[in-house]
Order: sequence, then C-alpha cells, then structure tokens
Amino acid sequence: MIRLSPALGPLTPRQRWRRARLQAYSWTLTGAYRLGALHPAIWRMVARGYHPALDWVAARHARVACQFAAVDVPAYRHFLRAHGAERARGLADFPETTKQNYAGAYDEASRCQEGRLHRPGVIVDESSGSSGKPYNWVRGPRELKGIYRNAAGYIELVFPGKRLFVINAYSMGAWATGTTTGAAMARIAMVKNTGPDLDKIADTLEHFGPGYDYVVAAYPPFLKHLRDRLDEAGFPWREYRIRGMVGGEGMTEALRDYLEERFEEVRSGYGASDLTIGMGAESGFSVRLRKRLATDQRLRDLLLGPGEQRLPMIFHYNPLETFLEVNADGELLCTINTKSCLQPKLRYNVGDEARLRTLADVRRALGDDEYARMWTDERMNLPLLFLFGRKDSTISYMGANLYPQDVEYGLYQGNPYAAAIHRFCLSLEELPGLEYRPVINLEVRGEVDERALAEICRKGVVAHLSAVSRDFAESLKEDPTAADLRIRVFGPGEGPFAGLTKMKNVYLVKDA
Repeated sequence: MIRLSPALGPLTPRQRWRRARLQAYSWTLTGAYRLGALHPAIWRMVARGYHPALDWVAARHARVACQFAAVDVPAYRHFLRAHGAERARGLADFPETTKQNYAGAYDEASRCQEGRLHRPGVIVDESSGSSGKPYNWVRGPRELKGIYRNAAGYIELVFPGKRLFVINAYSMGAWATGTTTGAAMARIAMVKNTGPDLDKIADTLEHFGPGYDYVVAAYPPFLKHLRDRLDEAGFPWREYRIRGMVGGEGMTEALRDYLEERFEEVRSGYGASDLTIGMGAESGFSVRLRKRLATDQRLRDLLLGPGEQRLPMIFHYNPLETFLEVNADGELLCTINTKSCLQPKLRYNVGDEARLRTLADVRRALGDDEYARMWTDERMNLPLLFLFGRKDSTISYMGANLYPQDVEYGLYQGNPYAAAIHRFCLSLEELPGLEYRPVINLEVRGEVDERALAEICRKGVVAHLSAVSRDFAESLKEDPTAADLRIRVFGPGEGPFAGLTKMKNVYLVKDA
C-alpha cells in the first residue's frame, strides 16, 4: 500500500497567527499538566483531587488539539480537506481517525508536528501485530517523560512499599510496553528487565530473597504461567510479598482470583500502541465495582445499559491528558491533549467498545452507603472507563456472541486442571449439513487426563455462558445440542498454536 506524504507548505499570515495563538494556549495547559505529574506525591494529589468541572477544560483542550493540528500537521491538514472538514470548529465536527484511514494512509513524518520526524530522543515502537500487520509508532522525549511520570505516580499509589522491586516481564523488543515500563519504573523502584523468561524471574526472586516489595509487570497469561511455574518448584510464597501489574489485554475476574491465591493483589492498566501507554488503570474501587457488576443486573442496567450481559474491565482515566468520547456505535475515541505528543492522536478510534461514567454516576447507581463501603485507600477521584474490548473479537453461535473473556471464566473458575492450561483460542468447525460448532482449542503442558480436562472445561464454559448470556441460555432451552461446544487439546506448539511467537495471545483463529 502506497502511503501519502503531504508537506506542510507555506502558511498564510492568518494561519501563522492562528498557529501561534493555539500553540501558546496548548503549551500553557500542557505545562500545567506536567507540573501535576512532576513528582509521584503531586500525581497522587491530582488523581485524588480531580473535580468534574475540569471536564470542560479537557474537552476544550481536545478541540484546541484538533484545531492546532489542522494548521501544523501536514497529514491532518490533508485528511481534513479530503473529508470536507477544513472549517471544523467544534470537537464533534472533526472526523474520526483510524489505523486504516489515517495511520495507514499517511507516512510517519507527515503525521508529526510540522511534518518533522527525525530528532534526537525519538523512540520507535512497534505494535504487536495482533490485529494483522505490525505498525511503527514514534514518541518524542517530552512525550515519553510524561508517560514515565504518570506510570510511576500510579505504581506508587496502588503498590505502596518502602523497598519496591519491579520485575519487568514484558517483551523487551520493539514493543512499547516493555521498554517503556522499565524506564518508567526506574524513577521510583529498583528494576530488573527480565523479559518473559520464567527461569530468570524465579532465579531473581530466589537470589534477592523476600526482603523486597516485588511487583511483576506482565501480560495476564504470562502471570498465570509464572504462578504455575513457581508452584511446581515449591516456591515459598508466604515468605514473599509479590504483587502483579498486568496490561496488553483484558483479564477476567476468574483469572484474577486464580492469581491472587498467590499474588497479594493484581491490577491492570489500559493502553494502546496506537495511542499511548497507561491511558487508564484499575484501583481497588474499580475492581470491587466490577465484581459487583458480575452479580447485580440492576447495577449493570444502570451503568452499562438495559440488558447488557457482558462484564467490562473498569479503569480510571485522566481526561486532562487523554480525552475520551464514545461514538454512536459505542466505540471509544481518544484525543491526546498534551502538546508534547510528537504524532498528535486526534479523535482516534482504536476499535474498542466502551462506556464512560463519572464517579457521580456510579455513586447515584450504588447509593451513598454502598459507595462509601466500596471506597479504598487509593481514593482516585478520576472518571471511569468501562471497556469491553475489541468490537470484532467474537464468535457468533446460535444467535449469541461468544467472547474470549467469557470462555476464560469458564475454563478457570473452579477447574482443578487450570494449572495445565497454557493458553486457548477459539475457532469454528463445519459439520455435515453446513452446521457449525464453536471449538475451544487448548494448549496444555505436562501429563494430563485429556478427556477429563476437556469435559470439565466444556461444562464450565457452558455453565458460565448460560449464566451471563441470555441469548445462549435461551438457545440452550430451545435446542440442548447448543451445549455441544467442541474442546480440542493440543500439546505445546501443536495445532493452531504452531509457530506462535507473539507474547500477546491470539484468541480467534480461522483454521484450527
């Protein structure tokens, strides 16, 4: 695919004057945000003292970011002209950008401020390629410093400790999460960048001993592999204080419960290579709220919409830095407000389905007494992002949508064979008569009774889907054969798992 490379070109006197005014306004707000993240203690104060009145400031800054890019970013100028939006003024007047219509249509330099890419301190990251072809994303030194400050402030708030030792188990290649996490954590903790190496992590814990407040940063499935590996080795968990920080993909409460049988607590963050690292993060309150949503249909109806059966992840986010919207299709749009963003992200649609709620919304839905009982020590006063995940990550079956997270619940909840499951993916199998059945493909390690594993997994998934999906439960009543979910068990690197080298799991495959 040939990508466009428009140049900025000469600006008219009016455009230069407009650019100067918008730049001064944007840098003033960016400077204020930077002061708020200058030290973890100040970051905590801002997170705890955020007032809903600041939402208006955040929305105005998002509009200014779009207006400034319209005169300063060559690709965005060309993009607006192509969409007939040159005279856009309100935020909603600016068209959505996506990987397809913007990031993939224009080259890296033309998407930068002033059309200038090459400068000292720029870091090039690569997306994991989980949605297809990997993309390159560039970040400037000022932008990276802001990301580091935010990540460090969050870790100190959620994982307090006098002797913090972060074991960074994310991939250490060109992927954004691994290198960024290591650099950010070095501001407030001792750090070892082991990468996803189980033996290195086990050796590190044994070598340095139990005298530290450990935080292991990893993808959720890898944290499960670590728990299972240490259990096999007879690791003395009770002597250590180990907590988990995960990101990169969603996590079910069933997996969190399994991990927290060993880890003191596990918290998740939300980001995207396309946008920025650490757009949102969990607190004790958001975790309690999610567990409550799992069992309270009334609360789900109030916060997520009538009849909503899915259970989203819940993150706090700061609108002053990442202004979020939800479009008419329920998809998340993000505008990075800070002027320090080398490649401005403007009403960018990454493909995630979501809802947005203020803490006041949640408080009204819960009632004051219940809200007070659920409040935790972090006391983050930031609004909440209810994230369902990628809109296309489902398999349709018998009129119901099957989500990987719902399948994961069924696989791990109360399963005595959970430790044997390395990972899973979903596919569809065509039967005689053009009938289809979903297939849950399991990659297992070690000796295991495959028949017993398959049967308990099938029963667990059917039971969970029946409980959370009205469509599936209704299909089961009308046609008991709907319970005929196929389970395929494979050894390491066999079947659909052959040749998979990505650290992030691939949950949907066409051919198993």
